[in-house]
Order: sequence, then structure tokens, then C-alpha cells
Amino acid sequence: MDSFAFTILGTQGAARRGELRTAHGMIQTPAFMPVGTRGAVKAVTHRDLLDLDAEIILGNTYHLYLKPGDAAIARLGGLHRFIGWDRPILTDSGGYQIFSLADRRTISDRGAAFRSHLDGSLHLLTPESVADIQLQLGSDIAMVLDECIATPADEAATRIAMERSIAWARRARDRWLQVRDDPQAAGVVVTNAGQAQFGIIQGGTHPALRTESVQATRDIGFEAYAIGGLSVGEPPPVMYDVVAHTAPQLPEEAPRYLMGSGMPDDLIECVARGIDLFDCVLPTRNARNGQLMTRYGPLSIKNAQFADDSRPPDPECGCYTCRRFSRAYLRHLFTAGEMTAATLNSIHNLYFYLDTMRRIREALVFGSFDQLRQEFHQTFSRRPQH
Repeated sequence: MDSFAFTILGTQGAARRGELRTAHGMIQTPAFMPVGTRGAVKAVTHRDLLDLDAEIILGNTYHLYLKPGDAAIARLGGLHRFIGWDRPILTDSGGYQIFSLADRRTISDRGAAFRSHLDGSLHLLTPESVADIQLQLGSDIAMVLDECIATPADEAATRIAMERSIAWARRARDRWLQVRDDPQAAGVVVTNAGQAQFGIIQGGTHPALRTESVQATRDIGFEAYAIGGLSVGEPPPVMYDVVAHTAPQLPEEAPRYLMGSGMPDDLIECVARGIDLFDCVLPTRNARNGQLMTRYGPLSIKNAQFADDSRPPDPECGCYTCRRFSRAYLRHLFTAGEMTAATLNSIHNLYFYLDTMRRIREALVFGSFDQLRQEFHQTFSRRPQH
């Protein structure tokens, strides 16, 4: 595809420094994608995201399909025009949301039948309909529908989900190519002719199943590939082992996307294992709950100990929040229920994540990634600060 290309600029071990070209601009990798579920990253404006230099955001197919609807968005010119964002967008398939609706959905080989969390109405998402929806949304990267299962899961159950995901991926690719060739005959409004489609590798924590999934999904043929089915309950070392096993089997010339992970140390460790793209709701969700990420670890701003603390959340951080506001003020905003608390906390957390990725890219350019990795682990702890 002319509008989609990936170039590796340098490596250090398995870690890669690259550039990903899409129809709506270039992405420097490794990259973190803020999650804009319904076409908006919660609590922040697009102006904030531009100030933070977010090069790509993620939208959610499930939520946008239900409201306002992909057809309505297509009539308004596609998702970029609808939300006023002219940089790249990735849309996930809705598979994880369907996974989380355990009591509202039924999975079959045909697809996923579920009742809307909004009004209880019955819907069916198939690999074909999810491809159609995303073509109408016009994202730059579209994910295929897959089946995600919780951890722990035995090998038999994991195999069923993995094989279904492969079958769905084949159907999704066939439909996507069919619509791209003749959208009018398919009855689909394609709002971004430069869209790329990513396949998803499943297989849980079972290495043999992951290998089988890689081989079958590569045989179908996609622009790039993602590792799915992680960050669903497994310990971090298990996730790292799965990534280390799976990533080297993916095409070297294509970007590798780890879906839904994670904590800041997860980003460092999975870059070291060959991952190029990340997303997670954690920085914005935790911000709305009063948790700020710092280079020393999480800080719970609602704690009473910060009531008279005049320091910024992270004295070494260059974000707008840390340059202007104290822990005492941010605690006041949070405990008073002010909306501004969510905004300022989210700006800080997103800056922390995006700046971490910037530092990783810089270290890869200068050959100092191993040193950065070691220094990061020496200072950062998952245990909350006191």
C-alpha cells in the first residue's frame, strides 16, 4: 500500500527504532497510543494531545458502532473529520469489549452476539461487519475481530479461541479486500482509501499455540500484526515470556503491536523484546482515579499527606501540570470533585507515557537503550509512593 509503510531506522538487541507512515501522517516508533474510546481521550482536548505531541490515538469500534454509528460517521466524512483529528487513528475491533461483556454475549463461529450496554438491544458483530464498520470509520489502522479469553485458561479452551480467531481473521481479510476493490457493490462507504488492516496473534500463555497462530495469521497476509490476549490477568513475567516468544516470529519488515499493555515498566521491557506500538487506558483511567505516574512510581494524590505539599507531582517532569501546580492543589481539586482534576492528572500521565517513549527512541538512536532500561528499573517501582 502506497500510504502505509514501515522503516526500521536502527536496532539495539531486539529493540527497534522506526518510522510508520500512514495516510494521515508519520508515527515515530516505538510509540504509545492514547485511548480515545468514543472519539475522545477522556478529560483532555485534542489541543492537549497536540501539545503532548501524541502522533496517533486509538478509537473503539464497538462503542462507535453503537453510538453514534459508523454510517452516521461515514456520512459526516469519516472519523478524522467527525472528531477533528488529522493525525493517525487506530481502531480496535471491539473484541476486548465483547470479552468483557461475559454475561451479555454469546460467541459462535459466526461471530459475537451481544446486548448493548446502552439499551439492551441485540447486535451481532461478525468478522465481515467489523471490517465494514472500520472502513466506514476510515481509521488508518483497522484490527480484525478476534476472540480474547481470560487467564488462566487451559490449552483446550485456548486452542478453540485461537482457531476461531484465525478463521475470523481469514474472513475479515477477504471481506476487507472485497470492499476495497468495489465498495459500491459492497454497500460500504470507504472514507480512507489508505487504511491498513492488522492481524492479531492469539494463543494465551501457550507457546505452541502462539507459534501456530503466528504461522496461520502470516499465511493470510496483513499489513502488520498485533499480539493480543495479554494483560488479562497473567503476571508480568508471563506476559514478557509470551512477547519474547512471539515477536521474533512476526515479519521483521512490519510493525509489531502489543495490545492493551500496560504499566510503564511493561513498555520498557516489551520494547526490549521487539514491540513497536502500545496502547492502554491505564494513564487516563488512573488519572481520573487520582493516581499519578512518576519516575519513582505511582503517587496517589488523594492521600491526606499531600494536603500541605507544595511540590509538583514529579519535580523532574516537564509537563504543564508539574510546571504550574502543587500536589496540595491537585489533591484539593480531586477531593473537591472538580473536573479540572481529571484533566490535569491526565495531562501529566499522558506526558509521562509519551515522554518515556521519546526517551526510549532517543536512547535507541544513541545506542544507550540498555543503560536507560537499567536506570528506569533502578528508580521506578510499582509500589505506591509514600
